[in-house]
Amino acid sequence: MAESFAFHLADKLLWKATSLLGVQVSLAAGVYTELENLKDTISTVRSVFLDAEEQQFNNNQLTDWLRKLKDCFYDAEDVLDEFGYDSLLREVVNEEGFRRKVRHFFSTSNPLAFRFKMGGKIKGIRERLDKIAADADKFNLKKIIGGPVPMIGPRREREKTYSFVRASDVIGRDGDKDKIIEFLMQSSDDDQENMSVLPLVGIGGLGKTTLAKLLYNDVKVVKHFMKRMWVCVSDGFDVTRLIKDIITSATHHKYDVWSKNRDKWFELKALVDVGANGSKIIVTTRDKLVANVMGTLPMYELKGLSDDECLSVFIRCAFKDGEDKQYPRLVKIGKDIVKKCQGLPLAVRTLGGLLYLKTNENDWVRVRDSECWQLKQKKDDILPALKLSYDDLSFDVKQCFALCSLFPKDFQFNTLELIQMWMGQGLIQPSQQKEEMEDIGNQYLNELLQISFFQDVEFDDIGLFCEFKMHDLVHDLALLVARPDCSTLNFDCKNISTKVRHVSMLEVDWPEEEEEKVPRFFGKLNNNIRTISFPNIVDGPRSESFVGSCILRFKYIRVLELEKSSFEALPNSICNLKLLRYLNLGLNINIKRLPNSICKLHHLQTLFLGGCESLEELPRHIGKMMSLRLLIVKTQQIALPPQTLGKREVKVGRRCFNSLRLLGLVQCDSLESLVEGMGTFTALRTLVIDSCPRLSFLPKHLPTLETLVIMDCKSLDLGLGNKNGEKEDDIQGFGSLQILILSKLPKLEILPKWLIQGPTSNTLLSLFIESCDNFRALWEEEEESPSLGSPVLPKGIDHLRQLKIKSCPKLSALPEKMENVSGLTHLTIEGCPKLVNRCKRGTGEDWHKIAHLPDLYISDSRDSDEESGPFLLKQLVERVNKWKNRAFSNSANCIV
Repeated sequence: MAESFAFHLADKLLWKATSLLGVQVSLAAGVYTELENLKDTISTVRSVFLDAEEQQFNNNQLTDWLRKLKDCFYDAEDVLDEFGYDSLLREVVNEEGFRRKVRHFFSTSNPLAFRFKMGGKIKGIRERLDKIAADADKFNLKKIIGGPVPMIGPRREREKTYSFVRASDVIGRDGDKDKIIEFLMQSSDDDQENMSVLPLVGIGGLGKTTLAKLLYNDVKVVKHFMKRMWVCVSDGFDVTRLIKDIITSATHHKYDVWSKNRDKWFELKALVDVGANGSKIIVTTRDKLVANVMGTLPMYELKGLSDDECLSVFIRCAFKDGEDKQYPRLVKIGKDIVKKCQGLPLAVRTLGGLLYLKTNENDWVRVRDSECWQLKQKKDDILPALKLSYDDLSFDVKQCFALCSLFPKDFQFNTLELIQMWMGQGLIQPSQQKEEMEDIGNQYLNELLQISFFQDVEFDDIGLFCEFKMHDLVHDLALLVARPDCSTLNFDCKNISTKVRHVSMLEVDWPEEEEEKVPRFFGKLNNNIRTISFPNIVDGPRSESFVGSCILRFKYIRVLELEKSSFEALPNSICNLKLLRYLNLGLNINIKRLPNSICKLHHLQTLFLGGCESLEELPRHIGKMMSLRLLIVKTQQIALPPQTLGKREVKVGRRCFNSLRLLGLVQCDSLESLVEGMGTFTALRTLVIDSCPRLSFLPKHLPTLETLVIMDCKSLDLGLGNKNGEKEDDIQGFGSLQILILSKLPKLEILPKWLIQGPTSNTLLSLFIESCDNFRALWEEEEESPSLGSPVLPKGIDHLRQLKIKSCPKLSALPEKMENVSGLTHLTIEGCPKLVNRCKRGTGEDWHKIAHLPDLYISDSRDSDEESGPFLLKQLVERVNKWKNRAFSNSANCIV
């Protein structure tokens, strides 16, 4: 990440040092003094940063000085975070009482010894900083008091909008689209080859993929081809893997591939050339050599948009509808800006998003006259336009964006994991007490979406999560700004920079010579690694020795990705990774237990255990982990939090999952209950339960819960009060619930009273009910006889905005007075034959209840190809389906 971050890193360290001085009241006098001295040194150096950052581009020595300073700042942050761990540990000890305090004092982690040791480390950092700071004098840097607003402070809010281009918004490609569709419709019966290949060629950012999507989804194309497949292109050409990807694509998944090697292409073509005559392939590429290798037809060269077309795109991204007419001077400046974009839609959209909602003329002039346009660049390179948008991002968002460089091109991100990784690196810090880190992460994500740094966005049904990709050129920018801190490597790399702190491994298959290669590779890395990730891995680490090596060597690691590993146990020494905040053990089918020592990871925020088929139970004190915010787990235990260990009772203490924000329980076949009590799940915002057949009741007090997803739980009774004889009307524990998704619940016949008449009735915004075979009514009053009329919906639920009902065959009518639900704007009824018949437009018995709704979808059939359950669960459960062999069908022509 660029040296311009130094100023903000100083602010971050000042904030951390100040926080420690505030809580470490028992510090030894010498330690307290060293911490104060470190803070003073950072403040002194900070005063010259702004001038240094401006001068560095013309002074290599100054650039090196800033680099040394930044490295020292990173090391200082490691030490301060260690001190932060001690603060968390003392909080745990204080909660446990006097006996625990005594044991802690006489343990190997004696607090006094630790603090004196840390005092020495702080002194070493401070002396190192003093020496670097003394070199600043030779650069004659100006001291600037104050400077920009510190990083930890109020941040700019942006309206939640997205500038990615929908098919209906594409401008200037109608002619290209019509010409290519004409080709696709042509018969190939007389051709010598079953399959015709049309290369679509153009420079990066021109809109090749966007045009291909328009073609792929065009109504004429959909009707003409019985089978359509979408396969993305990237840097590795493995024929076996590609064939698997193509077949898998036929089941609605997307993967990647490309090469200039003609032999490999013919090998692939021979394998897929089994379709009926008339099958067509469209290949998009920047490279004419690739087009010549793959094409059976002359290439179609895509040209840039005209200035007028670019201006139309720009105005759509920079203004709200019709608002451009109020700012003719800004539009005039915009014309000059789009001319510099050379007809490239990506550049136009990016800059339009950058200037969205900005009405100060100076902001527009600054973009138009920026020195970035004068940078040395290749022909048709759009990097200056992207760099302008990057430079306008806040410091926090810049760091988050740079971390995205750890993932390969065409990688499919999801908001859940990406935001958790940002949090794991400490890149998200609330400026106000009530701010949630996850919400701030979503704000950062929205900023990157706004300027088109992310694209191909797919939302879930309710807008909670989304998946997206990066354009290749945006990925190139991420690589540029992330150097030298972030690097993608493999186990055979020889020359690795000592400045690397975040490592992403390129391996797809784990090396057979694990015992030999891994230690040799680790020996090439410095000890200050903060991230180890395997985004492409098919089969991860096989033995716990890999984890053991990480623990021994990388004590400052924050993010550790061990997904798809196959070792049976996690080392007890895992507790030595005191700064670890993100741990992914998902899809390990062999691991049976986690060591109790994992509960000592007081910084740990994110723990993925989904798809761990053999996991018997969680450690009994896992609920006491102070910072744990996300837990997704597949386990065989009966209760959560763990209540028994063999025959011995384990009491739930005062602290029990009270920092948890998201809990996902997936395929927990033995789980019967979620134990509740004071201090349990007190901060939980999202609860996802999928395929827990023995779970019969939910906790009745989840006051902070905002999203509840329950799927495939055949024993679950949503009448929460029935377990202890409590009346359903008295349930008051769901006063924050906004989104409720219910799927495959055979016991669900009507919505429970606590949902309709309790506090939830004033907060619920979205309700989704799907595949509940016995669901017969939204609501009916107890005193009402079925013979007296239709069920009635209480007025208390009039805040509801979205209602989706799918595949509930016994649901035969909507409640009376449905039109009184004043907040309802979106209604979907699908696969409910009786209800659909009553809701026929104009003639159905229930039509008058819904005729006023602005967004209405009614269908008597369900899409057989659609996966059951909301897209939301795709974010939470196993994201990568294991390959299953399937045969090609040659009975239909297809478009790839």
